[in-house]
Amino acid sequence: MEARKQPLRVNHACASDAIAKVTGRARYTDDYVMAGMCYAKYVRSPIAHGYAVSINDEQARSLPGVLAIFTWEDVPDIPFATAGHAWTLDENKRDTADRPLLTRHVRHHGDAVAIVVARDELTAEKAAQLVSIEWQELPVITTPEAALAEDAAPIHNGGNLLKQSTMSTGNVQQTIDAADYQVQGHYQTPVIQHCHMESVTSLAWMEDDSRITIVSSTQIPHIVRRVVGQALDIPWSCVRVIKPFVGGGFGNKQDVLEEPMAAFLTSKLGGIPVKVSLSREECFLATRTRHAFTIDGQMGVNRDGTLKGYSLDVLSNTGAYASHGHSIASAGGNKVAYLYPRCAYAYSSKTCYTNLPSAGAMRGYGAPQVVFAVESMLDDAATALGIDPVEIRLRNAAREGDANPLTGKRIYSAGLPECLEKAGKSLNGKNAVQNARTSKAICRRGVGVACFSYTSNTWPVGVEIAGARLLMNQDGTINVQSGATEIGQGADTVFSQMVAETVGFRSATFALFQLKIPTLRRSIPAHLPHARAMLPRLRCAVRHYY
Repeated sequence: MEARKQPLRVNHACASDAIAKVTGRARYTDDYVMAGMCYAKYVRSPIAHGYAVSINDEQARSLPGVLAIFTWEDVPDIPFATAGHAWTLDENKRDTADRPLLTRHVRHHGDAVAIVVARDELTAEKAAQLVSIEWQELPVITTPEAALAEDAAPIHNGGNLLKQSTMSTGNVQQTIDAADYQVQGHYQTPVIQHCHMESVTSLAWMEDDSRITIVSSTQIPHIVRRVVGQALDIPWSCVRVIKPFVGGGFGNKQDVLEEPMAAFLTSKLGGIPVKVSLSREECFLATRTRHAFTIDGQMGVNRDGTLKGYSLDVLSNTGAYASHGHSIASAGGNKVAYLYPRCAYAYSSKTCYTNLPSAGAMRGYGAPQVVFAVESMLDDAATALGIDPVEIRLRNAAREGDANPLTGKRIYSAGLPECLEKAGKSLNGKNAVQNARTSKAICRRGVGVACFSYTSNTWPVGVEIAGARLLMNQDGTINVQSGATEIGQGADTVFSQMVAETVGFRSATFALFQLKIPTLRRSIPAHLPHARAMLPRLRCAVRHYY
């Protein structure tokens, strides 16, 4: 077949999964029910820091319908990393492996010390409540400042400082001091939970060939496979992951959460299906949050509004376990460097353990916290110098041809100046700023402006790859196999449209997706908008072949 010079344009009326979702046919993880399926519920710590001295589960075991109870003594003593990052042979770039399946040393309120498996969910919940534990409490640490104190109780072996780093373009302090005006600020950002509509659920069973199949609401199916293998010390090839419809993730499901436990339980119970489902309260306690940042900043600005330089000193609260750890603080410092690149810049950060629930990935991946501090200082400078907030940003905003001052990575397209110009015209045309300042009304409408920069890459820490396979069927339809994870961003819809356009179908509905690992090509996780960026390469490959 010759490549089509002008591909057929496909008009797609709606998302490929829209009908399934609005009619209720879409199956989410918790919709899966299997014959003989059992349910698991955790026994969680009521204290934020301490040790389980003794445990009594006799009353729980005697409850009709209880199949098994496992404690920290029954699970593999293999700490594992949960972050959704690609595996690397460079030990210095690996995520911190500090997470046990169950633990005697509890590090936050709600840490898991035991788990009950029963025939039904209510029995499992009741049995978990009947397990009694004697506790030895330790001092509780909730802030990075307290974690770094000399007399702070260690939350993990090796101390409470997970990691630290610095980035700088040179003698930034001298540049700031030489500017006409200096701004200083102290900023704090809070812990935030993702609150996706679908809670965290995993279901696992063992196939006849001893492979473990896991159905899970996840953004990282390929990484789940690897981490389960590491946590249970089994070959990765013995794990198959099925990602059904996902009811929201926003970064929280970019961690491996309950999949290792579900796999462990089915392996211990003869391969029967076991479902581990968290309540909303458990999602707050035992999944992930946004990192709380404490930021001290300095900024030097000339009278004409030219930003000469700024520096940021960050303390990041990663909670009880590392999860994505220092990569959040480090990434935030790098991403904001693109925003105003023509100035001196210094960024130092420390990530600390505390006795709060673990923090992990969340939309923006460290950038919102850092940008908040930078934009606040820039607003203070604009006010002090009598410069319009839009104008001071226009003067310093990234433009095409600029480069990240830390890495030298060039900016090949930049619509920020155009965006600011349009925003400024809109605000001035409506006299919004003047009205907000002069209004005497009790209720007034405030007006503000802020900018944000973000990059979609993890290089050089990890290599990002994506692959797809097209299978032509005898009836003329096509199966598209892709490891890209559809979590509501439209990857399935866009992929099917591209295939339909390129091959010549008039309807994108002929492109079908199979979402089972390991039958799919390895692909980057659904934590970055890379899927659509990779589509032009896929389009070219398909056209060349056909």
